Amino acid sequence: MHEGFLTRPRPVCRPRFRIFLLHHAGGSSAGYRPWVRHFPADWEVCLLEAPGRGRSAAEEPLRDARALVRRLREGLDAELDRPFGLFGHSMGALLAYELAHLLVAEGPARPAWLGVSAWSPDPGPPRDEPRHLLPSERLRQGLARTGGVAMGALSDPDQWREVEPLIRADLELVDTWRSTPALPPLRVPLSVFGGLDDAGVPPGRLTSWSEYVEGPVARHLLPGDHFYFVGRLADVAARIVQDVDAALTRVR
Repeated sequence: MHEGFLTRPRPVCRPRFRIFLLHHAGGSSAGYRPWVRHFPADWEVCLLEAPGRGRSAAEEPLRDARALVRRLREGLDAELDRPFGLFGHSMGALLAYELAHLLVAEGPARPAWLGVSAWSPDPGPPRDEPRHLLPSERLRQGLARTGGVAMGALSDPDQWREVEPLIRADLELVDTWRSTPALPPLRVPLSVFGGLDDAGVPPGRLTSWSEYVEGPVARHLLPGDHFYFVGRLADVAARIVQDVDAALTRVR
């Protein structure tokens, strides 16, 4: 079922929990479809998709994280009638973090849980050059090392010309994001996921999450790089379910 930027692959009547999944830069909601079967049957999984891909491929991608979050936020009120949580990977983690702040500030409900993967508000060491400004060949080489983009799209010149503008727009969103000064820490249970061998977001950067939230923080560092979850979706989903159940127990 599609509703604007939201896809509901497995609608559930009166779900016990609703989880919103947000995709990485250059990706789409389709990347989360294999995850759905690993969540409990009484959970409703909602996939959020940024403009410029999927059903909204004709729309211009947004290059500002807060503008995109407000766009995704439109029409979500009816979906927040159940306990819910947000999970995002990489760019999606940035968006989940900003969306959580927006919902805490403006309502109508706050998330019961937040999951972030392979991203941190800690900017880390400055880059020599922002990724969205790299020459085309260097950008392709970097994406090939990181993963997350089909190799066919990187190796075929025609496919690359088609996907490059969207990838650059997403990377600009991530590269230009800055935390809001004096923003109060989020009061929400947090789960942090990452790859032990992720060169772009090493485990050390993930430890800084404690400065941005008030409440319990669960950390899950798994073997692998930026896309550490490839081949272990069942394990990652089980950890998410365990942490969500703990968060829901605390609020009862």
